[in-house]
Amino acid sequence: MRVFVTGATGFVGSAIVRELIGAGHEVRGLARSEAGARALAETGAAVHRGDLQDLESLRQGAAGMDAVIHTAFIHDFSRFKENCEVDRRVIGALADALGSGRPLIVTSGTGLLPSGRLATEDDEVPASAAIPRIASEQAAAEASARGVDVRVVRLPPSVHGDGDHGFVPLLIGLAREKGLSAYIGEGGNVWPAVHRFDAARLYRLVLEKGTAGARFHGVAEDGVPFRRIAEVIGRRLNLPVMSLSGEDVAAHFGWFAHFAGIDNRATGHKTRDALSWRPEEAGLIEDLDRPAYFAT
Repeated sequence: MRVFVTGATGFVGSAIVRELIGAGHEVRGLARSEAGARALAETGAAVHRGDLQDLESLRQGAAGMDAVIHTAFIHDFSRFKENCEVDRRVIGALADALGSGRPLIVTSGTGLLPSGRLATEDDEVPASAAIPRIASEQAAAEASARGVDVRVVRLPPSVHGDGDHGFVPLLIGLAREKGLSAYIGEGGNVWPAVHRFDAARLYRLVLEKGTAGARFHGVAEDGVPFRRIAEVIGRRLNLPVMSLSGEDVAAHFGWFAHFAGIDNRATGHKTRDALSWRPEEAGLIEDLDRPAYFAT
């Protein structure tokens, strides 16, 4: 298949590009910069220059392709709500370009789902959810209602592996800055997790075997206790590991306090059964407990 990939030079997207090419698919990747374009070309993918703010460039990138995999997102948390609305418009533009009959795979997150119980692929994001990231699934639902073949992949808070620049490296940076590795309360809240290479295989399987309107969970581990993550970081940095509560939580974590305290129990068992997806890579704690995550 001919596949247009947004975020093709990113942490997850670059792994997807290599996975698709390795399976014999033809890839056109979105690149914002000249450096990104060169790196993408070296993988054997065709390069399409553009960015998420230029909807016409996205429509042109999707033109003539058999499918689109959308992984790009503007990771500027100081403008998080605005960037979520950008993603809403991007999904709408890609859906318009594809029309019916050609798959659009949209990226969302398990963190949108209700806490306190094990979330599954059958769970819908509550309409009352106050998290701006709900915009992506709302846009996917709107496109699906128009007859577009939309498939949603929900990724967990930690997609890990070499080159990770997400939540776990942020925690490592906070520990270095504050002089301690922290968790909230007893640290029993959990994050699901997946290795980037396992996630890449999932996107390929969703492309090849997925069905219109379906939701898939890229969850290799249902829930890793946050305290265990903090303990590995503390040991690797030779820093104290401490429980925080009250005002100390905001003082340490800042805007990240919500994510540090989230209890996001989620499963991908239905995804595994439907697509024969079998995660093979290292789990989060094993992967984190390596020098690569702490190189400076």
